[in-house]
Amino acid sequence: MLKHQTEIRVRYADTDQMQIVYNGKYFEYFEVGRTDLLRNLGLTYKSFEEMGFQLPLIEAGIKFIQPAVYDDLLLVEATQKEIPNLKLKIDYKIFRKSDSKLLTEGFTEHVFFNRETKKVIRPPKIYLEKIQSYFTK
Repeated sequence: MLKHQTEIRVRYADTDQMQIVYNGKYFEYFEVGRTDLLRNLGLTYKSFEEMGFQLPLIEAGIKFIQPAVYDDLLLVEATQKEIPNLKLKIDYKIFRKSDSKLLTEGFTEHVFFNRETKKVIRPPKIYLEKIQSYFTK
């Protein structure tokens, strides 16, 4: 299993008229968690795309448990539980750091694309090599 935590501080601009984090912002927080998960492997999105690959989103889901508010320090936990065959699924949990309360959980599913042809491909060898050690422990 591959797991990484990222800290995000809620900005004032992230909140809505009810003074809580706007629901759509959580998908942005998921994206930050996902890109940091890849970065932790030594694969930035930029380098991934330069190698000719893309990871378009094909499905996402979210469950809101408790709200986050302005200036909360959040921990975004991104977890990949299995080696992908065609689809890459990442699960997320967002906690408030000060009290460890679970605020939100969700997932995103992606496919690997050839950047030039925009065709679905199997996970690139370099990606599989980077994650292998996390699934053999």
